[in-house]
Amino acid sequence: MSSRNIPSDKINLRLILVSGKTKEFLFSPSDSAGDIAHHVFENWPEDWAEEAVAKAEILRLIYQGRFLHSNVTLGALGLPFGKTIVMHLVPRENLPEPNSQGLQPHRKADSPLLDGHEITCYTSLL
Repeated sequence: MSSRNIPSDKINLRLILVSGKTKEFLFSPSDSAGDIAHHVFENWPEDWAEEAVAKAEILRLIYQGRFLHSNVTLGALGLPFGKTIVMHLVPRENLPEPNSQGLQPHRKADSPLLDGHEITCYTSLL
């Protein structure tokens, strides 16, 4: 989908699976990461059949190296309307533990763009 075809009040998400397969979906700024996971699960692309998951709750979005908590909205991330944004979509029961596998958590909730929502960024210490 090219930028000229994206409605000015929507955000086009290009989701990338671990396998490298991609698909684009349109969302509103008020949609949360949890809403997106449920929508994608309910509209699972046929060419993603090999990567199908049992339930929407294990789908996690990663944006700029950060796992997004299910309540974070696209608007809270300050994403531009009418544009395509790339995120990774991965199956994972839980978010990574802060100190597992050399990951150091950095919590960011003071940004006005996050509207009080918290994002946990995991930075590798390796």
